[in-house]
Order: sequence, then structure tokens, then C-alpha cells
Amino acid sequence: MKRVAQISRKTKETDIQLRLNLDGQGIHQVKTGMGFFDHMLQSLAKHAQFDLELKAKGDLHVDYHHTIEDVGLVLGEVLRKALGTKAGIERFGFGFVPMDESLAKVVLDLSGRPYLHYDVQCKTKWIRDFDLSIMHEFFNALSQTGLMTLHMTLEYGKNPHHIYEALFKALARALKMAVKRGDTKSVPSTKGVL
Repeated sequence: MKRVAQISRKTKETDIQLRLNLDGQGIHQVKTGMGFFDHMLQSLAKHAQFDLELKAKGDLHVDYHHTIEDVGLVLGEVLRKALGTKAGIERFGFGFVPMDESLAKVVLDLSGRPYLHYDVQCKTKWIRDFDLSIMHEFFNALSQTGLMTLHMTLEYGKNPHHIYEALFKALARALKMAVKRGDTKSVPSTKGVL
């Protein structure tokens, strides 16, 4: 059974089309109008080995916030849709990823209970015209619509590019582990549902 899903979402602020294949090879086509964000999403797809097609148009002349948050909302929704009942998945995942002087840790549970713990301190607040503080909105939106408990911690780091690339790659490794098909066909919960 293929674990592929796609969603189109259009609001007055954004127009997003996203297709996700959980059993892909890391092939990606990402266009959001924000080069740094595209790079982070490409890293996520590559290291999770998800095939990702994303076209997002937003009111970037106003702010990047709407587009970044809405991409998180759509990605979480598509992930949930591709997982279906979650029968047979590992459910839990973690990733520790270094990027030169930075080290990021991500631990997650595809539990059906959205929660974000975000412990990321970065002294530099901008990469070119990209406000790094809005990355929190992306991760929060992803956890909410993806119905996942998501813990993200920057152990240490200085270079903002390295910090966020390590975080996205750690998220990729955690997701890859959590969506992997395990030894059983049942839903990994004593409740029988996630």
C-alpha cells in the first residue's frame, strides 16, 4: 500500500500545493519564494527519504510568517493523511544531528496528541531577510496538524544556518524512524488507535 498524499490549500494569504510520498528516495521540488526555507525543506525531504513536491505562494510582501506557518499546517495534514490509521508504524522517532559546531536533538511521537517543546536559542535572529524567530511557527503548525508530540532542542551552536539545518535534519531522521513500518500490522498503542 502506497503512503502518498497530497493537499491543495488556498486562503487569502497563501496558495499551497503539497504532495508527499513517505516511501520515497528524498526527491524534492520545493518552491516557497524563500531560499533559506526551501533549503531547509529540501534537507528535510532528503534526510527523511520522503519525496516532496511543494509549491507555495504567499503574501511575502507583507511578511514570511503566513507562508511559513501555512506550509507547516499543510505538511502536518499531508503527513497525517499519508499515514492513514498508522497501523504498523514504529510511532516514535529521534534524531541527533551535528552540523559543524551545532548539535540538534529532536524526539517525537506520532501519538495523535499535538504538543511542541521548542528549546532553541539562537543569538543571530536573521539570515539575510529571513527572520529566524518564525521557524517556531512552522514547527508548531506541523505538530498541531500532524498530531505529533514534538520535542526540539538545540544542544549548542553559533552559526544560525548550521543551527537550523541541524534541526531540520534531526527532524528528518526522527520522522524517518517514526513512520517506518515495524514488525506488526497493528496500531502501536494499547488503546488500539492513534
